[in-house]
Amino acid sequence: MRRGFAGWAAGVAAAVLVAGGAVTYAVAEDGGSGAPVPAAESADAGFARDMAVHHQQAVEMSYIVRDRTRDAEVRRLAYDIAQTQANQRGMLLGWLDLWGRPKVSAKPPMTWMGMGDMPPGQDGALMPGMATNTELKKLGTLNGRAAEVFYLQLMTEHHRGGVHMASACAARCTVPAEKRLASGMVQSQSSEIELMAGMLKARGAQARP
Repeated sequence: MRRGFAGWAAGVAAAVLVAGGAVTYAVAEDGGSGAPVPAAESADAGFARDMAVHHQQAVEMSYIVRDRTRDAEVRRLAYDIAQTQANQRGMLLGWLDLWGRPKVSAKPPMTWMGMGDMPPGQDGALMPGMATNTELKKLGTLNGRAAEVFYLQLMTEHHRGGVHMASACAARCTVPAEKRLASGMVQSQSSEIELMAGMLKARGAQARP
């Protein structure tokens, strides 16, 4: 299993490296050299920062469940989510580098979408939909069906938060390539939410309210 995990992790790492090149082409495609650079607290920069953090946790949860179950369907979903979101995270951080914008802001998360005054996250959950530290620890103690169900529940909530944020960028961001990425996230994560609902039902469970 360790050898399989190493290969799986290497694939995700490779996706991030590929994303680095994709950023350059995406910005160039949109006239990046002559286009105005988004301000540090703009929707473009804010989304890139916040979604990079959001995606990192999805990758982490997918790594955890990868070794907690032998179910091929869940492992395949976890692999797809980890690879896709690691790739996208590389693009988002690459844009911040190209724009010369900080990857951390002194303002609360989601301020760029008018939610900076929401109560601070509890137990490590920095944004809506993110799992708490306690929930991540619990996921790491479960096995088999219990791990599958809890992962699917956590990831459903995570995707709901991601769709909300990506929808805001699709409406507010100004960089064409980033708007397209955000719109793609809305579509793909909405589809995965439906997929996970079916997977939960097949396991005699359902998404948390």
